Amino acid sequence: MTTLQDLLAKKAALEQEIEATQKRERQDAIAKVKSLMSEYGLSVSDLSGKSAAKTGASKGAKVAAKYRNSATGETWSGRGLQPKWLKAAIAAGKKLEDFAL
Repeated sequence: MTTLQDLLAKKAALEQEIEATQKRERQDAIAKVKSLMSEYGLSVSDLSGKSAAKTGASKGAKVAAKYRNSATGETWSGRGLQPKWLKAAIAAGKKLEDFAL
């Protein structure tokens, strides 16, 4: 029958072995990643997943208008729901292209 002291000693030994294995596997993974990065010419910024074109644009930025109501001067960017004035005009028989800028 094993004693509590024996079990605690085994536990401590296992925890040390787990820690050593984690460090070794982490170092191996880092080495693999560095090797692949140099093989394919990648940098850390390539790993972020953001393209160069999108880094300057902020979320929620204004978009240029694509359609204008010549009677009132109201505009619509073409994104989101159509405004009421445009829906009414299309329902009255006009085409979306009639309002294009």
